[in-house]
Amino acid sequence: MRFEVMRLDDVDGTPVDTTIVDAASVNRIVQQAAAIGQRLWIRPAESPAS
Repeated sequence: MRFEVMRLDDVDGTPVDTTIVDAASVNRIVQQAAAIGQRLWIRPAESPAS
């Protein structure tokens, strides 16, 4: 499964950048964000239309 990870602005919470990662990478990204106090929004990535 793939996830969309959005880094959020510290002031108003708007998305600053977005990346699509696999499930194994989500934990690493969350750990890094927690270490520096970064806010994230994580949701399942939309599948391309078939």
